[in-house]
Amino acid sequence: MRSLLRPGVLVPGILIAVPLLLAVFGPLFASGAVAKDVAFSSGAGHLFGTDFVGRDVWNEVLLGGRSVVLVAVAATVCTYAVAVPIGVAVGMNRARFVDEVVMRPLDVLLAIPSMLLLLLLASAAPNVGWVLVAIVTVINLPDVIRISRASTLSLSARPAVEAMRMQGESRVRIGLGYVVRAMARTLAADSGTRFTGAIYLVASASFLGVGVSPQASDWAAMVDRNRTGLFLQPWAVVLPALLIVALSVGVNLAFDQLLRRKRREVRA
Repeated sequence: MRSLLRPGVLVPGILIAVPLLLAVFGPLFASGAVAKDVAFSSGAGHLFGTDFVGRDVWNEVLLGGRSVVLVAVAATVCTYAVAVPIGVAVGMNRARFVDEVVMRPLDVLLAIPSMLLLLLLASAAPNVGWVLVAIVTVINLPDVIRISRASTLSLSARPAVEAMRMQGESRVRIGLGYVVRAMARTLAADSGTRFTGAIYLVASASFLGVGVSPQASDWAAMVDRNRTGLFLQPWAVVLPALLIVALSVGVNLAFDQLLRRKRREVRA
């Protein structure tokens, strides 16, 4: 209990727990009523006032987290599930031809700005949630594959890997049993940034009306819809924006704390 109350654990835990709990369980407590009040009002009966069409801001916050948080989580998981095996396979394969065939197209994707690629892919795809997950996964694949490949090239040159090869271990066993486990800290350090990038892409897509309806209950879409009335009713913009920022910062702080603890354990 004492370790959980340390600032290095408590602060990231709160920053992650609040938006995550609202995203997962918020719809269970949201009202199904569609009644509307005065636009940009802070009148009685509304904890955080109303939005640009008179809907209750708090009710919209309860409903709007899943489309941002769960899509970002799904996209991050899919990115590593696809990219790490490809990076390890390319890094352990000594044929230069394979490396060129896989990595050069990825270099082309890296040269395209992520927002431009998001708009290009989204314009040619149906406006549904799983498509947005696939698009964010494709955008993040080149970076994670390059990181996995670079780590594999370094790890595969170690004496332990050579010893496993001499013992007749298969590449699959070496890759899964040693290389992937050895690069876990590298992937953990990258995953915090990658998750924040996924939130940025999903929120940007929602802000631009890609992947969700412009009128949908969505944290990023709320910021877009209500920014014109920021000085009339700031909660309609500030509250969803704070939840997105809190989740991003909290995840990175949590991974930083985890890496520091692992580093201390190694030194000990």
